[in-house]
Amino acid sequence: MVLLTSILYGLLALPLVLHLSAALLSATPFRQHAHYPTFLARCLTYLLCLATSAIYGMLASLILRAFGEGGLGQWTTARFFKYLMGITSGVWVEVLPSGAEGLTRRPAVFVGNHQTELDVLFLGAMFPRYCSVTAKDSLKYTPLLGQFMSLSKTVFINRTNRASALAAFSSAAATMHSAQQSVFIFPEGTRSYATTPTLLPFKKGAFHLAVQAQVPVVPVVCANYSHVLSFKRWVFGAGTIPVRVLEPIETTGLGAGDVDELVERCRTAMEKALVELEGVKGDVLGGKKVV
Repeated sequence: MVLLTSILYGLLALPLVLHLSAALLSATPFRQHAHYPTFLARCLTYLLCLATSAIYGMLASLILRAFGEGGLGQWTTARFFKYLMGITSGVWVEVLPSGAEGLTRRPAVFVGNHQTELDVLFLGAMFPRYCSVTAKDSLKYTPLLGQFMSLSKTVFINRTNRASALAAFSSAAATMHSAQQSVFIFPEGTRSYATTPTLLPFKKGAFHLAVQAQVPVVPVVCANYSHVLSFKRWVFGAGTIPVRVLEPIETTGLGAGDVDELVERCRTAMEKALVELEGVKGDVLGGKKVV
């Protein structure tokens, strides 16, 4: 027990030690290397916040399920992570007021761009009430995170098995109406690690689900933040990253034959918004300056 406590305190203290190391390096001839300990400090802070939020999420989901409100599990955990990460690391993600009312649509299929592992913070800022993420089924076996996701109604998808994936989406479509539960999906399917405001090609699963359930697609765009986090350059800075909620795209009356056009319409709108968000830098959002 003493050993575990010592390890825990050591992990909690390490980010502070690394930040102090960066400050000291900045005052020496080796100042060009000062970003390395800062990068490591924020990466460790991120992992500690993620683990803490997963534990919080498991407990919150159990309590909420007991009161018949399991659909709020991921929302409350997302907000917990947003504030924990923002306070401890100085990295914030904030939703622009214009269009934010789109997050109240329910049920809906929310889609967003996928840049890096830091997108968990993107979800922390925008995730609506009564919404669940979709995730590859292998994540359910990840310690802490997997248990939280299972308890909070995550829709797990086996991407290597088309029949299983279709069955999962069919079940999700039915649940969306019976429980008035929305779904969030990254249509790119993988992280882009984009250094410019661009998107990868979209997969069609999210749009087939929206058409099948006859619910709107709500695009949500997080500004490119490669200047804040870059694994290649060992950069992990502080600041505020803006998010824009776009106009919902209705699917009432659409069928499977309309999916390709729906995908293109959504992707075009999101790419346009990504470029426009570059012009928000320097503005004040949520009392904090956008970087």
